[in-house]
Amino acid sequence: MSTPAISARELHDRIREGGASVLDVRDRDEFDAWHVDGPGVTARHVPYMEFVAAGVTGDAADLVPDDLGEPVVVVCGVGEASAEVAEDLRGEGVDAVNLNGGMAAWGDLVVAHDLGGVVQFERPSSGCLSYLLADGGEAAVVDPLAAAVDEYVAAAEDRGVSVEYAVDTHVHADHVSGVRALADATGAERVLPAGATDRGLDYDATLVGDGDTLPVDERALAVEHAPGHTTEQAVLAWGGDLLTADCLFLDSVGRPDLEAEDAARELAGEQYDTLQRLLDGDDDNRVLPGHVEPSTTRDGPDGGFARSLGEVRAGLSLRSLDREAFVDRVTTDLPPRPANYERIVAVNLGREPVAEETLELERGPNNCAVSAVQ
Repeated sequence: MSTPAISARELHDRIREGGASVLDVRDRDEFDAWHVDGPGVTARHVPYMEFVAAGVTGDAADLVPDDLGEPVVVVCGVGEASAEVAEDLRGEGVDAVNLNGGMAAWGDLVVAHDLGGVVQFERPSSGCLSYLLADGGEAAVVDPLAAAVDEYVAAAEDRGVSVEYAVDTHVHADHVSGVRALADATGAERVLPAGATDRGLDYDATLVGDGDTLPVDERALAVEHAPGHTTEQAVLAWGGDLLTADCLFLDSVGRPDLEAEDAARELAGEQYDTLQRLLDGDDDNRVLPGHVEPSTTRDGPDGGFARSLGEVRAGLSLRSLDREAFVDRVTTDLPPRPANYERIVAVNLGREPVAEETLELERGPNNCAVSAVQ
């Protein structure tokens, strides 16, 4: 009999419905760099080779940490070593299941949330968020992932809309952009902020700047230049919804050091000015960020991520800092930069090709926020 297993989507649903116990059997450095996380998740590490040794004597169950409740989801890189461990644990009376496809499958998972007029796409492994905005028979997809192009196409088809625009709010450093792949798949217009040319953009796209709009049937997607995380970043307004990209998250702000480390303090100052404008908006505007941290509460409809601007402002302690203190705070003791970020930026500018192996570069935490809670 094969070892019981669950899919990445089933694990996501368990976490969303109340949490999960995860036993990760990869190497310690792999676990420390990136593992299944989120509210209600208890994730613990015990290396595979310890289970191999314990399996000989029938003591594998003794290695399971006491704070892991059952069922225990056993995880490895691709779901093979973890299947062996789960089988041994079940033989010793532990309710253990294997994560099919391991962390590779977890990294590929994209889940759609209906936020009411907006579809939010969540990549749980990294916290990346992207959006489908539709009106009448037309739509725009904002900050698409190259790994999720099929999901956007299917969502548009399900809603009977054509994707008119594939939009990046800035040159991403944590994931491979899907703007070109989505445009190729749908005939959509590629759209980037005008400042992307100064970053070295090397493919054809429509460039938009502060005050520009993109017509989507009878509605307009409005562009506001919002420098800080990067020089070219834009925030987009869709009626009362603010797509704040990596400028403003639900419980933090974007880091300013991914474009050029020596310009981080200057960009941090621009980030401060941008946030003053953005946070001065209507309390009832809805904030739809470009990323979430693992600890972020699912406040939005359908288990998604959205809060009113008033709620975000009230919970952002950085709001109380003056400009100099803000710059000091967001340039000090930052988390590690996203893995392979320099090469990912080059790919997203069109200066390196997008190949199948390129998508492996983006697996892991996004690390685009200053910290989880501010």
